[in-house]
Amino acid sequence: MGPKEDGGGISARVILALDTDSLSQTRRWVKDFLGRIRIFKVGGQLFTSQGRRAVEEIKALGGEVFLDLKFHDIPNTVGRAAAAAAALGVRFFDVHALGGEEMIARAVDVSREEAERLGLRAPAVLVVTLLTSLDERDLRSLGIRGPISDRVLRLSELALRAGAQGVVASPHEVAALRKALGAEFLIVTPGIRLSSQSRDDQKRSMTPQEALRAGADYLVMGRSLLRAEAPERILDSLAESMAQDVFETGSAVGSKDERA
Repeated sequence: MGPKEDGGGISARVILALDTDSLSQTRRWVKDFLGRIRIFKVGGQLFTSQGRRAVEEIKALGGEVFLDLKFHDIPNTVGRAAAAAAALGVRFFDVHALGGEEMIARAVDVSREEAERLGLRAPAVLVVTLLTSLDERDLRSLGIRGPISDRVLRLSELALRAGAQGVVASPHEVAALRKALGAEFLIVTPGIRLSSQSRDDQKRSMTPQEALRAGADYLVMGRSLLRAEAPERILDSLAESMAQDVFETGSAVGSKDERA
């Protein structure tokens, strides 16, 4: 797939999940998609296998990184992990909301301080609310009662109080979060599936167009693009949908690409 610069449209809104443990596959995917996509997600599989080399390789090729390791530990331990993430120069990293307000605040403060010390741009700290693989039945089995939307909102409010820049939440919660938390709070949305594709292990999924219209800032897409025969057509279609929405409403819904 050849590169295509689009001036900050859909390429600034899609994060490609690099679901592999291979550094050579990582390079191929980044080279194939760079230009159409600028941010790449390094998760537990790739980072456990390749470590910081994966992040450094993506950056050397010209991409930016969302380090998706969902830090969840005591505040001091998460603070040290946050400092290491900042030193890597990642664009985003995430922590888990269930670690609590003090843990989130420590990650925010320490990552900012470490970036300042090194003369780097501070990463945006995102807070994972509830995994998109969980539904209400799963939550009941964990002893968590009440509608998922209420739990996600409560955890997102905690993230905002702790100073985080945004949350990772299912597309089904995006509209309510946007209304409650305002236009400046980042919402990064996994669980994105094309209408013709299987949901796989995602139970709270939505199409890209639906998620963007609900108010998502960034869409995390992996299998939807990596398994597609013509991923460039999918991205072009999304760009066209965005342009049409802007034409019809007179404004785009909320990307904070320049601020985050």
